[in-house]
Amino acid sequence: MVPAPLRVDAIVVGGSAGSVEALATILPACAASSLVPVVVCVHLPPQRASLLPELFASKCLLPVREIEDKQPILPGIWFAPPDYHLLIERERSFALSADDPVNYSRPSIDVLFESAADVFGTSLVAVILTGASEDGARGAKAVRDAGGFVIVQDPRTAEASTMPEATMRAARPQLVASVGDIAAILGRICNRQSAR
Repeated sequence: MVPAPLRVDAIVVGGSAGSVEALATILPACAASSLVPVVVCVHLPPQRASLLPELFASKCLLPVREIEDKQPILPGIWFAPPDYHLLIERERSFALSADDPVNYSRPSIDVLFESAADVFGTSLVAVILTGASEDGARGAKAVRDAGGFVIVQDPRTAEASTMPEATMRAARPQLVASVGDIAAILGRICNRQSAR
């Protein structure tokens, strides 16, 4: 398995169809003492509240929250709210935007990944999971171009292979792996960079 970068300041994760099941394996692997924020963007119906923070709070050792505008980025697991784009600002805070959908999606994985690449550069890890659109491919390329580390779920293991396949074509990811292997590598990153 390709080694992850030694210094990781943030992990961004994007997914769509089937990704909640994948996240149920990946997110609990992050240690309670981890100092690395994990920011998750999942395509959600715009007209109702997300149940994801509540769902994952009982599964994860890290605190799980839905993002609010202008919050500082702190350790924990953060979910993008429905019907807003999520961006990372230079001072390492979150920003929410009601701009038009990108790739028919709001929140858009591309928007999150591109802004995170601008801020974190080589210390960013980006993960693309199962999904039925090409959202995230352009953003993952931006992460790769900025020197970050891109992980893609093996399309053969994905409920919907379109998103991983598009990202593999666009971004030349350093690692293509099963959900279990992704959980293991993120677990190692979080354990290595923890408040021990």
